[in-house]
Amino acid sequence: MIQVHTVDRKSAVLTPSTLACLRQVATINLTAGCAHDCLYCYIRGYSNYPGEARVTLYGNTVEKLHAELLRKRNAVSTVYFSPSSDLFQPVPQVLEMAHQVLQLLFSHGIQVTFLTKGVIPQKHMRLLADNTSLVSAEVGLISLDDSVGRLFEPAAARAGRRLSQISELVRHGIQTEVRLDPIIPGFTDDEANLRGLIAAIAGCGIKSIAVSTLFLRPAITGSLRIHLSPEQFATLVTAMSATGRMDIQAENSSVQSASLEIRHRVYARAQCIAMEFGIEVKICACKNPDLAHGTCGIAGQWKQPAGMTLPQLFK
Repeated sequence: MIQVHTVDRKSAVLTPSTLACLRQVATINLTAGCAHDCLYCYIRGYSNYPGEARVTLYGNTVEKLHAELLRKRNAVSTVYFSPSSDLFQPVPQVLEMAHQVLQLLFSHGIQVTFLTKGVIPQKHMRLLADNTSLVSAEVGLISLDDSVGRLFEPAAARAGRRLSQISELVRHGIQTEVRLDPIIPGFTDDEANLRGLIAAIAGCGIKSIAVSTLFLRPAITGSLRIHLSPEQFATLVTAMSATGRMDIQAENSSVQSASLEIRHRVYARAQCIAMEFGIEVKICACKNPDLAHGTCGIAGQWKQPAGMTLPQLFK
């Protein structure tokens, strides 16, 4: 049972992100914490993280967002959901707010892009389908094996449900990509898992995927240590073969990552398989600055207003 604590948001709803791939868009989080409770999620280390099976809902979001949109001198063209939570969490209050916020943004002609590992209710799917030109969707997947999903993403939608939603998004003509993120060394990086995933994704009509391997921060390592068996944790640590810390393009921080050799081998394996299915592979440069450049497209492929820069969006 998810515990929901509702508070008034004191800070702005539309906020900038330090992620390079989100540099040109505004971002929104409806909650602190996320009901999906993925073991590898970096928000576990945030100071406002409420704990597992808990979310803090910002109850005044719709009103504050409406006021912000009316007040801004420069129009916000694109909004991304969500750097630190999922738009489609299995919490009725969150889903109702998500629908209201989407309606408000669409009424202003604002482009919306989201990354989800949740169940998109039909009410929300209809709203997205009615605004296809303003929607870019990304769905995260790590494995077709539900035992792996239950282990690492205990409250997220099962893989089969996500695949059916991907197919539905594509049928509606919504710009849709899939993220294999994180690929977990020792668990989901093998040929069989990647081939099964990519084949299933191709069957949904997807032409582009983004990939990145697991990275570790102390809170993530602690989560994995608690929830994995000693044998599973040892397998992960051995497979990561972490050689030190790496600076990433987010929050001016560093992480413990799999070695360059391991990441290069995993991405090459994914690219070779994807080529067989005519799928483009993007490597997330934010998380792999030593391997990739540019953007992985997490914010969609949008044309920004001429001359518009990020600081202007938040005036």
